[in-house]
Amino acid sequence: MPTYEYRCRKCQKDFVEVMSMAEHDQAKIQCPACKSGEVAQQYSVFYAKTSKKS
Repeated sequence: MPTYEYRCRKCQKDFVEVMSMAEHDQAKIQCPACKSGEVAQQYSVFYAKTSKKS
């Protein structure tokens, strides 16, 4: 399942949410520290491991 990184604009805390893409599209994310809804999604590095050799 994908992980989404967020930063609270109010308290400046970073946090991670694990949810499906469907949940992400409908979710109203709140900061777990201060319960603010003023959060911004952070963009992170994507890594995929495959079993096929190049």
